[in-house]
Amino acid sequence: MTRTDEIDHWLVPEALRRKMVEVARNFRKEPTRSEAILWQALRGRKLDGIKFRRQQNIGPFVVDFYNSSCRLIVEVDGLIHATQKELDHQRQALLESLGLRFVRIPAEMVENDLMEALGLIRAALSPHPPALSPTRGEGE
Repeated sequence: MTRTDEIDHWLVPEALRRKMVEVARNFRKEPTRSEAILWQALRGRKLDGIKFRRQQNIGPFVVDFYNSSCRLIVEVDGLIHATQKELDHQRQALLESLGLRFVRIPAEMVENDLMEALGLIRAALSPHPPALSPTRGEGE
């Protein structure tokens, strides 16, 4: 099993996996304003031809946006994140220990300066040539 397979098929109980799929589905149905704005800028490979998935399950977690080719998680941090910094830090550290990378973007930035937010994502992707991203096993 490759490292990507380990992450994509993290060993979690089947009941939890199904629950997290349902949680992600509900998050996709009711995105926050900032998530909806960012998704419109990312969907359909609009950002430099790079494919992102939204509300993606990774083991027992759901992340806002994910590009598996570059192993990049994009989290949009709204007001709730100010009250759960330690939990966010622990979750991020665990996911980073699996070789995933993070970029955290304030919701306010997405809503008020989308170009700056997209610039942060581009910078996080920069070590990985965009030409490789769209063709490397991204699911629909």
